[in-house]
Amino acid sequence: MTVIPVELPTGTTTVSADWAPGTNGATVVIAHGAGTGKDHPFLTGFADALGALGFSTLRFNFPYVEQGRRMPGPAAHAIATWNAVVAFAREQDPAARIWATGKSYGGRMASMAVSEGLTVDGLAYLGYPLHAPGKPEKPRAEHLPPIVVPQLFIEGTNDPFIQPVAQFDDVVATCQNARVIWIEGGGHTFEVKGRKRPASDIGASLAPFVAEFARP
Repeated sequence: MTVIPVELPTGTTTVSADWAPGTNGATVVIAHGAGTGKDHPFLTGFADALGALGFSTLRFNFPYVEQGRRMPGPAAHAIATWNAVVAFAREQDPAARIWATGKSYGGRMASMAVSEGLTVDGLAYLGYPLHAPGKPEKPRAEHLPPIVVPQLFIEGTNDPFIQPVAQFDDVVATCQNARVIWIEGGGHTFEVKGRKRPASDIGASLAPFVAEFARP
């Protein structure tokens, strides 16, 4: 495990991370969802599958997880963390292309960091949380259209965070360089009713999509 310093508006803190070097010249930095951490089986399965395809991976925690809290802290803290972990990834392999990826909240925070100046080669969202379930009138999308790097949305067709799907499609259409991969019947964690699979297998099943998107 690696410890990465993060400069927050409230002072310096640290977050834990797991760096796994690859062989293909590309790094995927992976953030967790709001209610989990970097070691959730979904993310370890996803990272291991990317590693098997030659990618370097860096999984990390946000500060609130390190502090033992269940609810995310201010967005500014998550954005500062994204900047710190991407800088760490660049130090490990300065020539590598870097792709920012996150489950739900983690991906949204990556997009906000990029909209505020973080430089990466692309963004991949594992279930972008367009809005809270049942609250489509409060979309979290105003920062997406100005983003110029490629954006890949991997979404379950039954995800309550993007219903109605027509609204989600309209948001993606406002983006400059974006495409969607749909997981038929998938919910927010890509579970499919009537098809029980370990979370690690579900995460691993999404890796090929990101690999195709991010392959050098």
